[in-house]
Amino acid sequence: MSKVYNEDFYGWVTEQTELLRAGALNQLDIENLIEEMESMGRSELSQLNNRFRILIAHLLKWGYQPSHRGKSWELTIKEQRKAIERLIKNSPSLKNPMNKEEFLEWAWESAIFDAARKTSMSDSDFPSKPIWTLEEILSSDFFP
Repeated sequence: MSKVYNEDFYGWVTEQTELLRAGALNQLDIENLIEEMESMGRSELSQLNNRFRILIAHLLKWGYQPSHRGKSWELTIKEQRKAIERLIKNSPSLKNPMNKEEFLEWAWESAIFDAARKTSMSDSDFPSKPIWTLEEILSSDFFP
């Protein structure tokens, strides 16, 4: 089965799906199924991390470069909040890693580099630690 998995992923997925539907559990490629399930979970968390980083970067740009504010930044902020909301609605357990302190710190640190890269500012022009709460960042009313 590993050969099919390595050479024809779509074929492997189709085969595994058919085996599951047929209840042929003893024929499943368990090792690769576990790997793919773990990968799917990491992918969801990665998507949440990336959306959160983009949201914070745009909030930083909004707050620290008021003369450059525009519809594009505003819409990106709104879009990222909606996307995060949908991710959490579809996978409520994503709230668990979000509520850990290091989640916000990681996203903040990455967002600073994003904001600096896309502005004329240095990363040291932004606060090195989060100055907004998770609730503020996600609030549709919050524009610093």
